[in-house]
Amino acid sequence: MATALFYVFAVIAVASAVLVIRFRNPVYSALSLVTTFFCLAGLFVLLEAYFLSVVMVIVYAGAIMVLFLFVIMLLNLGHREMMDAAVGRFRWLFVLVLGGGLLAQVVFVARQAWFSGPGLSTNTALQTQNTETIGKLLFTEYLFPFEIASVILTVALVGVVVLVKHEKGQK
Repeated sequence: MATALFYVFAVIAVASAVLVIRFRNPVYSALSLVTTFFCLAGLFVLLEAYFLSVVMVIVYAGAIMVLFLFVIMLLNLGHREMMDAAVGRFRWLFVLVLGGGLLAQVVFVARQAWFSGPGLSTNTALQTQNTETIGKLLFTEYLFPFEIASVILTVALVGVVVLVKHEKGQK
């Protein structure tokens, strides 16, 4: 049963990740990314990493995607002419380079998984204290980078609001 669920979540996650880059409308791309996040949360549940699954849904699919959608709506990114002019005729070259890099990574990981033998055993002592360990690390050793990331996100959002108000004031 777990294998079947893994394949279902994996296929849906890969398909929705491809749709993120295929959709022309940024709102549809963002909603497709939310679907990818939910499928990844399902994969974390299959790995018995419940904390990471909940964090994936609450933080990424909830808070971060709401922020992304707010910025997309605020900037009104539906203008296709601006996006086409920025990408121009080098679009296919860019796609080929990124696709080749992705294919190389997939081949490397598949080769490593095929020839490395059995995987690492799980340690139940680490699993039971996972949330406590992450919390202690986040609020002691990594407190400063955590706060810097929140300040950068806040400054970026304020910058978007200032840019949008400045553009609307000029029209």
